[in-house]
Amino acid sequence: MIPVLTATHPPWMVAGFAVLLAVMVLALALEEVLHAKKSMITGVFAVIALFAGAVAGILPFGAVQLPNGHPIELPVFIPAIDWGVIIIILGSSLFIDTISRSGLFTWTAIKLTKLSGGDPLRLLVFYSALTIVFSAVLNNVTAMIIVGSLSAVSLSKLGKRDLLLGFLLTEGLLTNIGGLLTLISSVPNIILGNLAGIAFVKFFLVAAPYAVLATLLTVLLAITLFGIRPLRTDEEKRQAAERVAGFDENDGIASQGFFMASWVLLAGFIALIAMTSVLPYLSDLGMGFVAMGFAVASMIKYKSTVDKNYAAMDWDLLFFFIYLFIVINVMEHAGVLDGIGEGIGMLIELGDTVGTGALLVAAALASAVTDNVPLAAVLGKILSAREGITSDSPLWWACIFGANLGGNFTPIGSASTVVAVSVMHKHDLKLSFVGFVKKALPFAVLHVLLALVYVLFVLG
Repeated sequence: MIPVLTATHPPWMVAGFAVLLAVMVLALALEEVLHAKKSMITGVFAVIALFAGAVAGILPFGAVQLPNGHPIELPVFIPAIDWGVIIIILGSSLFIDTISRSGLFTWTAIKLTKLSGGDPLRLLVFYSALTIVFSAVLNNVTAMIIVGSLSAVSLSKLGKRDLLLGFLLTEGLLTNIGGLLTLISSVPNIILGNLAGIAFVKFFLVAAPYAVLATLLTVLLAITLFGIRPLRTDEEKRQAAERVAGFDENDGIASQGFFMASWVLLAGFIALIAMTSVLPYLSDLGMGFVAMGFAVASMIKYKSTVDKNYAAMDWDLLFFFIYLFIVINVMEHAGVLDGIGEGIGMLIELGDTVGTGALLVAAALASAVTDNVPLAAVLGKILSAREGITSDSPLWWACIFGANLGGNFTPIGSASTVVAVSVMHKHDLKLSFVGFVKKALPFAVLHVLLALVYVLFVLG
């Protein structure tokens, strides 16, 4: 039997804090209805949770012992925050935002458009591959904005605007596939990967085969469901080629020197992030240091106006995570995570195969109706507290796959699908919540079933 965590607080107290957590999750799911940012929602609940924790006497007030034995007084919520995750997000976001101003991402996208010759089928294949790559090295939202915007422009110029809905939906779903590719591709990966102790290279080697196969099957299904056909006649090909020739990939390049330097920095960033765990000194400093180092290096170009770089940061996202970690920490002290752990323990104890599969499906369904970041934080805390679950355990991968792929079931399941729908609406393509679910359901079911087979029979 796998040992199960048990709460030491009165049931009514645990239940009260569990209700608070459930209400926060519901509020996050209804973010657009409430007209409130994620950071505002989690900030309100962080304040309430801290005050309730203080009243209940469950928070560990007092000095924190440093590694050298020296005590230091800190506000109780400071140690609750996973600063490693915060710094990785902060550094990576600053770095990617800065080098994107060189025009390298737009340049790459337009190059692929021209390479397609204006053929819709080729264009879907190229944009799908681009979505996967951008989602892996950028973030899902940025990838969706870049590729979605370019898809709208390209298809309009090619006279194929009727295919835009299929393109945007496919790209939105693929951002969550690409988000599985590396340890830093999505926030759930960062949270769960760090807690599990999975190295960058190991993460990529495990996730890549699934991502490649899932991408291929997604594109094939999109071609079938959305009727995307190749150009057939020579006249169609000639007209498309003429239209594509009007694209200029160099329009967004203000400085050729910074453009080339950005390529070098991006290659170095990916290489060092991948090797952080095995390099001397960097292995101690961690990926957050690498991310911040490249952020500072990239901003040298704008050394007199770096305040604009800071202003462009997604502070709502960062404070969302800060407040979220505080809420999760209070829930841990209140025994709520212990209760959830008992439920997960029941799934795990169904057996290696059934338990792991049930955990993956449960994580995917939960991620479909709420934000996958708090879900990943809760699952990560629970699994890391259980005995006998090593970094090689398929249970970690069940959580990682479930948290990422569940976002493809609904338009609120992930930030990138929200962006995909907003791009659709921007171009007068109306798609309701139910309409999205109907069109996305075949893809989402395919992704989860494929993940089940992969986790249970390849990784298991």
